This record gives sequence, C-alpha cells and structure tokens, in this order.
Amino acid sequence: MITELLLWSSISLILMAGCYNTGLFLLSRRRAPRRRGPRKERLYVFLLACLNEEQVLAESLARITALPAGNFLALVIDDASDDRTSAIARAAGPERVLLHRRELPDARRGKGAALNDGVRFLTESGVLDGHDPDDVILCVVDADGRLDAHVVQSVDPFFDDPRTGATQICVRMYNRGLGLLARLQDMEFVVYGDVFQSGRRFIGSVGMGGNGQFMRLSALHTLGPGGPWSDSLTEDLDLGVRLIAKGWVTQHCTTASVSQQAVLTLRRLVRQRSRWFQGHLQSAGLVPLILREVPTRPALDLLYHLSSPVLILLTSLLPLSFLVAFGGTVLASVEAGRALVSPMWLVGPYVLSFTAAYAYGFVYAKRERDVGLVRSVLIAHVFVFYGYIWFAAGWMGLWRMATGKTTWLKTART
Repeated sequence: MITELLLWSSISLILMAGCYNTGLFLLSRRRAPRRRGPRKERLYVFLLACLNEEQVLAESLARITALPAGNFLALVIDDASDDRTSAIARAAGPERVLLHRRELPDARRGKGAALNDGVRFLTESGVLDGHDPDDVILCVVDADGRLDAHVVQSVDPFFDDPRTGATQICVRMYNRGLGLLARLQDMEFVVYGDVFQSGRRFIGSVGMGGNGQFMRLSALHTLGPGGPWSDSLTEDLDLGVRLIAKGWVTQHCTTASVSQQAVLTLRRLVRQRSRWFQGHLQSAGLVPLILREVPTRPALDLLYHLSSPVLILLTSLLPLSFLVAFGGTVLASVEAGRALVSPMWLVGPYVLSFTAAYAYGFVYAKRERDVGLVRSVLIAHVFVFYGYIWFAAGWMGLWRMATGKTTWLKTART
C-alpha cells in the first residue's frame, strides 16, 4: 500500500510538471509583441562583482570594451581579492573600465552586498551625474561572462517601453565542446531560456539570472533604501520577483547571449547547484509579497517556481519507489509462477520520463546547428538523467540550510 502510494504520488508530480512544461513550450513558440516608445540615448553600465577572478576577467573585459556601442562603461567591484583581479581591471582601460575595491571586514559578504556597494559607488562618485535614472541601464555580468557583440543593440529596444524594469538575455556555455557534462549544462540553459523564460513572457513572470541581467536604474530605486539586491544565495531570483511586485515588466531577450564557463567536474557542479537550491529555499520568504502585490496569473507561476525545491525533493523519491514497486512485482511473479510484469513497466516509465527529450532536442538543435537534430535528441535523453543531479544538490542544500550554513559556495574558475 505504501509502495503504491509513493509510486502514484510520484507519477502525479511528473504529470503535473509535464503539463506545466508542455504549456510553456507551446507559449514559447509564439512571437511576443513588443511595445515601443521613443528611442533614447542610454548609458549602459556593466557590473562585474569579482572575488579572485584573475583566470577569466581579462577576456570578459576585453569583450565589453570592444562592444560596438556608444555610451557605456564597466565597473569591476573587487570584493577583497588576493590575486591579480584589481591589476587586470586597471590595465583594461580607464576610459571604459572603473575599479571599486572593497576591503575586509565589509567585503566578502556575498554577491548581493558587492553589487549594492557598486551601485552606491556609482552614485557617490558622480559618474551618473546628468543622467536620468530612466535612461541608465545596469547589467550584471559574471567575471567569466562573454557578451555577444550585438547585445546592446538587441536589448535596448526593450527599454523603449517605459514599463520595462529589467531584461534577461540568454545564457550559454562557451566551453560546451569540452565533454558531455559541459554540453548538458549548455542544453540546460538553452532549454530554460528558449522554453521556460520565453513562455513566461506571456505570463508576466520572467525571472532574472545572475549573469546577463539588464535593469533600469529607476526601477532599482523603487526597491527600497537597503539596496536592490538581497543577501540571499540567489539574489537574482529575489530581485526579479520584487521588480514584478513593484509593477515593473520583466522581459526575456532571445537574440543575444552571455556565455559563461561550464563546470567540468560533477563534484563542483553539485556544489554549485546546492547553492542555487538553498537560495530557492531562502526565497520562500517572498511568498507573502507575491500573494499581496502580484496579479493572479504571474503570482501563480511564481509560486509554482518557488515551490520547485519541494517538488524536486519529492520527485527524488520516484526512482526509489519505482525500483521497490518493480522488485515487488518480480517477487510476486516468482511466487505466482507466471509473469506479472507487463510491457507497460517499460513503456510507461519511458513515456513519462523521455517524452520531453524530443521537445528539448528540437529546441537545442535550433540553437546548435552543428550538433543536428538526431544528436540533440540523443543528448536530451541523457539530459533526463542529468536532471538527477538536482536530487543530490537538493538534499545537500537542504542539509546546509538545516545546519545553518549560509556561506556563498563560489564556483571555481579554470
């Protein structure tokens, strides 16, 4: 009885997630209307919060300073690094790259704190004097982020709409050719952007990511005097929800990307994802704000999104419940002297688990023409098993939260 309850509960969760995913896939195939206003000259400021990023920072700054855009600059926020991060920033070009170095004990308190201090520095330094906050666009870029050359031209029209508070661009892995694990991370971000984020445009619940998020300065000012970013381990998630709660529209741009470095070892990947999972758990505190301030349709989607940690932990019981049920049926078959295992034991789990692989493979093939449709679908089948990483990361994140560990597990660069 308990086995059957676990099995059918897990199947119900998968069916619910499948219906949601199918709905977003269908929405993502629609062309989003864009409301345009008068074109304006805007100042773009790229914020890079850095802690010991000498391995990757130079390439990222070189790409930013080479952007074919007129009015922009980059601010490197050195969060008390003890390597050559500051020296690399100084050498990148003082006409385009500013350096703000934080010192201990105020430094190393998380990415959100560093970004808040960066905005404070911009305001107090006078760099933004004479610029209307409506026409100042801040972009958070990870130290390993490599922006497409046309990123400003792609994002700028979204801010013609005065309601737009933030726009998230696509995220890719620039080292996706270095093994299957890197390729699967690239597929993960492509699917998330081209299916989930693109579908959520029509719901009004597009989320912000930690890399490649563009925000109107005047929108950030509406989030309160404490600073736009929270001290959550997923400060980007919090920011997006609070912008929506303030009535701002969040957009997703499908025509530009920021490429970052994929993690190349399973251990580091689980460690990274456990931080994201723990941050999602922390964001449960946003539920009252969503219920109070967000319209019904985006509120329902955001609540579902925030419930994903609980759903992941519950779904992690599915493989165990299936094995227990399958083993019980095999034993019963032996006792009965006849096979009680029907073909549905194989067909059913395949349909439940791998139907999405064909849609994901189709989406990925459109982005990666060189990979092709057949290979993309095969990779998407492996991607289903890759999702099990979230089970390990989820229980690790839950353990860290239960034991009071809230330190930022920074992703190591190579």
